Amino acid sequence: MATNVSAQARAQSTSFPTLVLIAGWLIPGAGHLLQRKWIRGGLLMVSIVAMFTIGLALKGKIYSPNTGDLLDILNFAGDLGNGLLYVLARIFDLGQVTVQVATADYGTKFMVVAGLLNIISAVDAHSLATGRKRS
Repeated sequence: MATNVSAQARAQSTSFPTLVLIAGWLIPGAGHLLQRKWIRGGLLMVSIVAMFTIGLALKGKIYSPNTGDLLDILNFAGDLGNGLLYVLARIFDLGQVTVQVATADYGTKFMVVAGLLNIISAVDAHSLATGRKRS
């Protein structure tokens, strides 16, 4: 009973849902972990990080924001959805090589889909925090 009262108090705070959304975007699964949804947050974290890592292992491309092609812009938005994983990949120059193998295209798609899944999970955590969705 006490946990329901504290959960409702957190849900009614206006800054907590925003914090959950930003944390869930920056670190995969963190939005759910902040709400003590341990299993869901852990599964999201493992799956998104694994997809991103598999994409890098397949020599996928990390998109940069300075292209003019519409598909490159959309792929950049998907990559940016990975939050800190994207930032770390850019800092360490991962995924910046020219695509030379056929599996690199699969790797690129793995990373873009990981970013889109991370955006969906952050929005899901925000919906849980605001009370619009029941767990």
